[in-house]
This record gives sequence, C-alpha cells and structure tokens, in this order.
Amino acid sequence: MTYNEQFNPITIIGAGVIGTSWAALFLANGYEVRINDISETLEYDVKNGIKNIESTLKDLGYDTTDLYEKLIIEKDQYQAVKGAKIIQENGPENVEFKQNLYQNLEEYADEETIFLTSSSSIPASIISEKMHNPERMCVGHPFNPPHLIPLVEIVPGKATSKSTLIKAKEFYESLGKSPIILKKEINGFVANRLQAAIFQECVHLVLEGVVNPKDLDTVVDRSIGLRWAADGPFLSFHLGGGNGGFEHFMQHLGKNMPELWKDLGHPELNEENINKLIDVVNLDYGDTSIKILEEKRDHKQLKIIKDLISRGEDFND
Repeated sequence: MTYNEQFNPITIIGAGVIGTSWAALFLANGYEVRINDISETLEYDVKNGIKNIESTLKDLGYDTTDLYEKLIIEKDQYQAVKGAKIIQENGPENVEFKQNLYQNLEEYADEETIFLTSSSSIPASIISEKMHNPERMCVGHPFNPPHLIPLVEIVPGKATSKSTLIKAKEFYESLGKSPIILKKEINGFVANRLQAAIFQECVHLVLEGVVNPKDLDTVVDRSIGLRWAADGPFLSFHLGGGNGGFEHFMQHLGKNMPELWKDLGHPELNEENINKLIDVVNLDYGDTSIKILEEKRDHKQLKIIKDLISRGEDFND
C-alpha cells in the first residue's frame, strides 16, 4: 500500500456498513478521514464499527495503534466536504437522493475534488445529471466488505474524464485494492451481474428441490469458488482446453453450453417463493448469529488473500 498525499484528506458520505468499512481502510492507510451522516448516533456507530474491523486490519498487516487519530466526525456536510481531495459516497440507492446530494456536494467541494460513489447499480451518468462538472464523478463500487475484498469497479459516466478515471484507479491502488475500469456503463456493472446470474440458478435449484442452500454453498465453495478465486472463468476454461487452450475448449466442451443455457431456471420471486427461500435458509443457517457467520467469512477470506500474497500474487497485477 502506498499513501499518496494528493488524495488527502478524504470525506466519506454515509456511515453505514460500507462507509464504515471504507473509513477503517482509509485510516489504516494513513489518510485523514472526515465522515458525514445524519445519524443521531454517528460517532458511536462509526467508532464501534471500526473497532469490530480492527482485528481484520491487523491480520492484513496494518498497524492500528493510532487508527482513530485522523478520524473526524463531522455532522455539517459543508465542513466535511470543504478541502477534501476524494469524496467516497455511500448513501441510499435512490436516484433522486443521489442527484440532489451531488448537486450539493459539488457546490461545497474544491475544484480538484474527485467524486466517487459506492453505488451498486445506479450509473454515474444518472447520478451526476444535476452536476455542473460531471467529468469529475464516477462509480467506485467495492465488493462488501471494502476493507477486505480487493475488487473495486470504476465505472465512468458519459461525461467522466480520462484523468478522473486515472486518479480514481491510482487512489484505490494506494489502498492495496484491485481496481478495474469498465469500458462503458451497464446496469449492475460486472460483479453484481455475474452474482445475479449465478444466484438465479441457485434459487432455481433450491426451489426445485434439487439441493438445499447449505449443500449448494458447499458445491460452490468446494469447486468453482476455489477455481475462480485462483483464475476466473475465462482463464479456467482456457486451461480447461489443455495444450489447445480456449480454442480447443470452445470447439469441444464449449459447443454444448447453449443446450445447458436453454435449461437454466428463471424462478419467480413471488411472495410464496421468497417465504420458501427464507425458511430453508433459516433452517440451514438460522441457529448461528450473523456476527459469528461474518467472523467466519472474514477469517476464511483472509486466509485465501494472505496465502495468495505469501506466494507472491499481486492483486494489482
């Protein structure tokens, strides 16, 4: 990780789960962090949330001795934004809210400020419609939790400048992230579209009684989850073709995929099916608290990340 003065200080708008996770990571990397939210319990929520993340930061190799030294809790949005080099926004997924927010943020911010939204679905072109200088704004979508998962999707709006994209990429790289710049806007971006496509079939298989949720999770994390954590789909299939690579794979096994695509499920998420899914998931996982499940998840993800790092894998390569 490389601290970069040109990105200091940073303002976080929205102190929910994503905002607090970002705050912990920014602070661990030495940045001054101003955090703004309308919550009446803002300071308690932020400090308690960071405290819960602190052990994970230590496991990632960060010195957390003075973690709170550069944290500023600021209820006044103007004061929070003034002078900030980076604004990472994590507000509700509501178009009107975000458009009005960015109109205000642009009025408060300095001319060189870069605007980044953690939005998981709303395109930058829509969010920035009320901005006078939308070229300074783009999506910086993390995968939850941001302090742990390396990916950040940088998605330009129609007006986003090339320099904004470059600065955004350099900023996330300074945090040890693996940022990718999408070539164009698309609803849901890339990671969430892939997740939605796979989860659609997961729901179909569970509703059809083929498998229960816990066994399906085992299928994923003991097979394609492991494979894709190492290589990703295209490289996996390239290797699956042996010495002939991806061409050999497509000429043989790949030709059969369209038949399987035709048979994939398209389940309705009506009230009956939603209630059925809730019941079967609770049957498999309901006896364990969310906090314990989150701790187990983070521990497993940390082991994977640390193992890759120990073997010289570079997440920014």
